[in-house]
Amino acid sequence: MTLAADVVGLLVERRWSIAVAESLTGGLLVAELVSVPGASAVVRGGVVAYATPLKRSLLGVDAALLAANGAVDPEVARQMAAGVRERLAVDDDPAAVGLATTGVAGPDPQDGHPVGEVWVGLALGDEVRARRLDLTGDRAAIRAAAVSESLSWLREELRAGAPE
Repeated sequence: MTLAADVVGLLVERRWSIAVAESLTGGLLVAELVSVPGASAVVRGGVVAYATPLKRSLLGVDAALLAANGAVDPEVARQMAAGVRERLAVDDDPAAVGLATTGVAGPDPQDGHPVGEVWVGLALGDEVRARRLDLTGDRAAIRAAAVSESLSWLREELRAGAPE
């Protein structure tokens, strides 16, 4: 079973849905999830907010935070995860999980952040957290690893019995 299939299966078991916000992964994360047969039962959708201003207008990330810290920031990742979960609500029912990626895939550093610095935001239950990834490789390898590590973290949290 693939990592994405495992995550989809765990979400189905819990009867939870997921919404995804992506920057550096550019849609790869939600594409990985929807590649799993039956994913439509749990995947609400995804927002690719590649340009920094879209993180504010589409996901509700605080404009002052973006101006002060830029897009590569743990609080930005947290706000992206919480924002996508709220914004992709269906019939006023927010998704149970919000997952977000922001960071630097390269080839050049961005706003003082090195290539490979990635922040993953996870909104699960009442908790909204961020995890830093320090990835290596070329642009494609960093983006692929960000997808894999994001799904791995989510699977770990779902298996640990995150709050219902």
